[in-house]
Amino acid sequence: MADTPKTEVPSIDGIQKSVEKQISELRKEIAKINKSLADRSVELAAEARDTANVAIEEASTRASRAAQQLRTQAQSVSEAARENPGTTGLVVGLAGFVGFMIGFAIAKGSNDQHGRWY
Repeated sequence: MADTPKTEVPSIDGIQKSVEKQISELRKEIAKINKSLADRSVELAAEARDTANVAIEEASTRASRAAQQLRTQAQSVSEAARENPGTTGLVVGLAGFVGFMIGFAIAKGSNDQHGRWY
């Protein structure tokens, strides 16, 4: 018979050690990825908190300005109404009359039964 070269058959212990080594390396990589994700999530949370704080401050400033402007305009209207009570009464009465007429026109336009008040 001819001599045939023998191929080495890895032993079960060698295979087990190789697999355990690969599992250990994978666990280390997973731990690195988890740490990286945790660090990144902390950064994103801090950025979101800072952005929210800036938005709240801007909104608060705008609301304060709007409230001050509203107070100023309300005082102006109040002073004008006190100085001209007749004109104020006429304007309020005219606005009420116009509102009544608009309501009346809408009611007449949407009424399917013409001529009936009920």
